[in-house]
Amino acid sequence: MQAQELEDRIAALPGWAYEFCFDGGIRTPTPGRAIVNRQQQRRRYFFERLLSLTGGTLAGRRVLDLGCNAGFWSLQALDAGADFVLGLDTRESYLEQARLVFDAKGVEPSRHRFERADVFEHDFDEPFDVVLCLGLLDRVARPLELFERIAGVGAELIVIDTEVSRARAPLFELTRLYDSRDAEHPLVLVPSRAAVAELAGMFDLRAVALALDIEDFDGMEDYRRQRRLAFICAGELPLDSLPEQPEPRLLPWWVRDPGALLGV
Repeated sequence: MQAQELEDRIAALPGWAYEFCFDGGIRTPTPGRAIVNRQQQRRRYFFERLLSLTGGTLAGRRVLDLGCNAGFWSLQALDAGADFVLGLDTRESYLEQARLVFDAKGVEPSRHRFERADVFEHDFDEPFDVVLCLGLLDRVARPLELFERIAGVGAELIVIDTEVSRARAPLFELTRLYDSRDAEHPLVLVPSRAAVAELAGMFDLRAVALALDIEDFDGMEDYRRQRRLAFICAGELPLDSLPEQPEPRLLPWWVRDPGALLGV
């Protein structure tokens, strides 16, 4: 693909959430440095932890990328040696971006597929070794059903990146989404850390809340405040080598909400 053609095709697909770099210094447009830093820090935080469990490679593994957006994590999986990646998303514009990226980078078509699909309706008739559930669990009203479908593909490893409730009990916090265009419902159930562990346990999986390992919190305020965490879940594969995030120390209510003392 010629450089001008690539630039024209990129410009014709607005709303890029990830920066992709191509030969000749061509890049997809992003709102600013914070977005680029966020994808770099998230890779360090959970994707490199995933690779630490697989000997540094995904060779021989099939990967399912749920809510794949423009295919950034699908590409990371293939670059790490995955045999095949299936990316699912509900928005066709994201899938058009993903197909352009993979075409421009010359990824072998037999190694990937992108489909417009609802995870609750898609027929998962093929097995996967790794599931990436990044930014999806906190955008559904049926978290138990979602986890059941994820567990049903038989993966040895599941990576979950999600907003979390600060509650210590295993519960779900009812939340209204600010932007519900890509969600099944404007009201969603955000899990507490303990709820993610309980969900995993229902399917004989162990979940580890990954210790924050972030060098630059620009664009990462939700992680800094521990309103967002990543988890790796597995059944038979040991997870003892993964560093676990300590439970946050919750301040007393009169420190968190001093106005309550004054009746404000």
